[in-house]
Amino acid sequence: MEVILLKKVANLGNIGDKVKVKSGYGRNYLLPTGRATLATASNVAKFEAQRAEFEAKAAADLTSAESRAAALKDYRLTIAAKAGSEGKLFGSIGTGDIAEALTRAGHAVERAEVRMPLGPIRVVGEQVLTLHLHTDVNVDITVAVVPEE
Repeated sequence: MEVILLKKVANLGNIGDKVKVKSGYGRNYLLPTGRATLATASNVAKFEAQRAEFEAKAAADLTSAESRAAALKDYRLTIAAKAGSEGKLFGSIGTGDIAEALTRAGHAVERAEVRMPLGPIRVVGEQVLTLHLHTDVNVDITVAVVPEE
């Protein structure tokens, strides 16, 4: 299946690139999420007419993500959670909990933007997490989990 990318897609290409993808990937992910359109003659002409709009929107998204990253640089998030005497949490802290805590702190972050390479946090302590704010913008934050009194 040949598609035209409407947004930059990691490991695939930039805006306006014509790429061949497996039909399931195109049909189930790229087309429904608005990241691509089929590479027909009419769609190619329509894309070329709107190319400046897509590039302007992509540039605006990038600058927005960079400003959010600058605000979050070296940010330290503290979360209080119920823990046992040895420091193990009753439950765990996942991406949703971290996104919610950051949003309460004044930084609008979606759950899908939080990357936890070591999985959910299950012990008291500090862990460095990555926020994937844009295809080109990642920022590391420190999450400190303290026991709730």
